[in-house]
Amino acid sequence: MTMGQSVLRVAMWSGPRNISTALMRAWGNRADTTVCDEPLYAHYLKVTGRAHRGADEVIAAGPTQWSDVIDWVLGPVPDGKRIFYQKHMTHHLLPELDRGWMRGLANCFLIRSPREVIGSLIQHVPDATLADTGFAQQAEIFHLVRSWTGQIPPVIDARDVLNNPRAVIGKLCERLGVEFTDRMLSWPPGLRETDGVWAKYWYKEVETTTSFQPYQPKPDRVPPNLDSLVAACEEYYQQLYPHRLTA
Repeated sequence: MTMGQSVLRVAMWSGPRNISTALMRAWGNRADTTVCDEPLYAHYLKVTGRAHRGADEVIAAGPTQWSDVIDWVLGPVPDGKRIFYQKHMTHHLLPELDRGWMRGLANCFLIRSPREVIGSLIQHVPDATLADTGFAQQAEIFHLVRSWTGQIPPVIDARDVLNNPRAVIGKLCERLGVEFTDRMLSWPPGLRETDGVWAKYWYKEVETTTSFQPYQPKPDRVPPNLDSLVAACEEYYQQLYPHRLTA
């Protein structure tokens, strides 16, 4: 980072089973950006005891103290880069955690259709609840940031990104005050050192990708007994959806 440049810390708040890892790949392919992957995950697992695959590995890799995480994400940017892109899961921000530190971030939101999220999530977390989906927490964070700034924070929808990544990511960059680059549209395949230790359990699909793939409807894998969960998530999703950046 050269003298006179200020650091931009981008927090992308997403629920699980979105295109959040692909979006992290896009930002990680920028020459001026370093990324971090779900820094609050170990704390979340230790506190909640949720039985995610590889939970013991994640907790061992740490950090498990939320205050240590906050010190890190607000501290010196790794590799001295100008942009610090942080992939955050909304459900990892537990109710008892202080929110004030988020004022130091450029908070953005990645959303996806609840039915698609839940259909994918239950393949990994069969007993998924509303809290596991992250939709309620995402709405809470969105409204909190809006109240702090007096402005609608940037929102992007996964389907829009897949259908026109250049336009939608370009608009996101514009909102954040950074120049869009074509490097954000493709990346080398494989895992990264910046990926969490959970990558081997969760990133099988994105591991082989080299770009955003056009949106394709997924088979509906939501059983009827979860229709009420979909409906509950839809109420939160619709609080953000009208504000999304479109092509």
